[in-house]
Amino acid sequence: MYFLITSLDRPGCGELRRGLRPAHLDYLHRSHAGLTVALAGPLLADDGTTMTGSLIVVDALDHEVVRRFSLDDPFKKAGLFETTTIRRWKWTFGNADFK
Repeated sequence: MYFLITSLDRPGCGELRRGLRPAHLDYLHRSHAGLTVALAGPLLADDGTTMTGSLIVVDALDHEVVRRFSLDDPFKKAGLFETTTIRRWKWTFGNADFK
């Protein structure tokens, strides 16, 4: 089952995000029991460059596995996010290999 993890940054935390980004990316690339990261990337402001949050699509066994994965993200642990939502998602259209 696919899940969307959508997180919005707290205002004024750009430096925190930049400092933690290598640890966050390392975390996404690691192996996670019961979960595979399918897609991930930053949400952007209207200027197209300022990062304002994160969108992660995972394939996971259940909601609890996704919740634990989200809580262990270095961004989440450091308090970068103002909000985080986890929703089940049905992949209906598109190609995961699209670049």
